[in-house]
Amino acid sequence: MLQNKVILGSEEWCAFPELGIPTIKARVDSGAKTSAMHAINIAPFIKNDANWVKFDINPIQNNIKTIIHCEAPLVDKRIVKSSSGFREHRYVIQTNIRIGDSKWPIEMTLTNRDSMGFRMLLGREAMSGRVLVDPEEKYLLGQPTSEALKELYQNSEKASSGLRIGLLASNPELYSNKRIMEAGEMRGHEMHFLNIKECYMKLDAKTPEIHYRGGKILNQFDAIIPRIRPSITFYGCALTRQFEALKVFVLNSATAITQSRDKLYSLQLLLNSGIDIPTTGFANSPLDTDDLIKMVGGSPLIVKLLEGTQGKGVVLAETKKAAESVINAFKSLNANILVQEFIKEANGKDIRCFVIDGKVVAAIQREAMPGEFRANIHLGGTASVIKVTAEEKKIAIKAAKAMDLKVAGVDIIRSSKGPLLLEVNSSPGLEGIEGATNKDIAGEMIKAIEKNFKLG
Repeated sequence: MLQNKVILGSEEWCAFPELGIPTIKARVDSGAKTSAMHAINIAPFIKNDANWVKFDINPIQNNIKTIIHCEAPLVDKRIVKSSSGFREHRYVIQTNIRIGDSKWPIEMTLTNRDSMGFRMLLGREAMSGRVLVDPEEKYLLGQPTSEALKELYQNSEKASSGLRIGLLASNPELYSNKRIMEAGEMRGHEMHFLNIKECYMKLDAKTPEIHYRGGKILNQFDAIIPRIRPSITFYGCALTRQFEALKVFVLNSATAITQSRDKLYSLQLLLNSGIDIPTTGFANSPLDTDDLIKMVGGSPLIVKLLEGTQGKGVVLAETKKAAESVINAFKSLNANILVQEFIKEANGKDIRCFVIDGKVVAAIQREAMPGEFRANIHLGGTASVIKVTAEEKKIAIKAAKAMDLKVAGVDIIRSSKGPLLLEVNSSPGLEGIEGATNKDIAGEMIKAIEKNFKLG
């Protein structure tokens, strides 16, 4: 019995002939029940009256240019719980695996494993009765050299027929920015990180230009993704406008970003589109504090700085006295503030809908830490997957359209009066929503650019 079994180490190279994958490194994990393969752009389709699924994979770790387009018969769609406790619906395929000289059929789930160390996980169901594992060893059946890998995948290298896309932002190490760069490269585009502070421009009617550190002229970009932090809205939007003057496609226009950063103006735009918000008051003088508090239904109430972001400059005043103190303190600093009714029944929760190109691509519920009323992830709030109602989706799409944003994070709160819109963010973060939903939101942003150029 033993001599018929293949002995594997904790990591091995295997192949999937029917999928056109000559070799891929797998983590051999007898603790995992199901085998899983990294896949992106997963889409079911019908072939000869049968259910199939097509998907792309990057078979080599840390190489996002090599892509293999695969398709396989669809066996099932089931809920799988990951080692981190996250549950997701995954497509299941059956195909032959080849390890060394042995070959047999296995079932595999398809999932985005970008955050994992291996493109392939070989679980115990696929090994049962065929394999023995020596966890102290690795690559008992051999390991290809980097030259051999290049040779095997030479025809899979994606031609650089993609677009030239610039990410206009401040911090290349930020999760959202790294993911957008990766997603663009993974889809075959030439990605450039453009630090806002290192760009400068030439205003000229005939030859407008944008220069980068050292005098390099930034020309021939197809598209720009502006990710402008609030502290540099003015300059970031000026640069975005300059790219627009150069006839470069921008994922969010300078005008849309500017108006989204003005909380009062954006609320007025939303109300003009018939979108309900919590009752809100705005005044320029502290003399009107008393009536302002009454206007929004009294205490408790929320006081918001117009320039605040990520929950900063947002205060819950639980009593009328506290509200007066906070309002007057802000006013003494000449700060512009909104006062807003406090939706107690929301219980420290709100919904973030991520809208791209007029469609809600993902939604999460954010829940505040105990003792905190702000649900922002940056303030320690937790994110969980939620099914949004048709009305909530409609509000999110309508809000993004009212603000003229192609990419927007729309925050909604559930009240006894129905869903109310809190805020629309023009540079929504990806970490919380990608982590909770396991969806490739960065890839959806790149797809929105491709759609404009009628690619894919």
